[in-house]
Amino acid sequence: MRRTIHQKKESKFLKVICPKCKNEQIIFNKASTKVKCLVCGNILAENTGGKSIIKAKIVKVLG
Repeated sequence: MRRTIHQKKESKFLKVICPKCKNEQIIFNKASTKVKCLVCGNILAENTGGKSIIKAKIVKVLG
């Protein structure tokens, strides 16, 4: 008898707002590099080797 293990998808895209210029941007929650705002260059997320440290306000989780 074979068992199937169901794994939950943990990686998600997030819609965030930059705290400095209020630009809305979509980022990945497990980014491998620092994520900067495309408008002002403020750091929105920092990599940790797993889930990123989000430094912006999360507006919506996109899945």
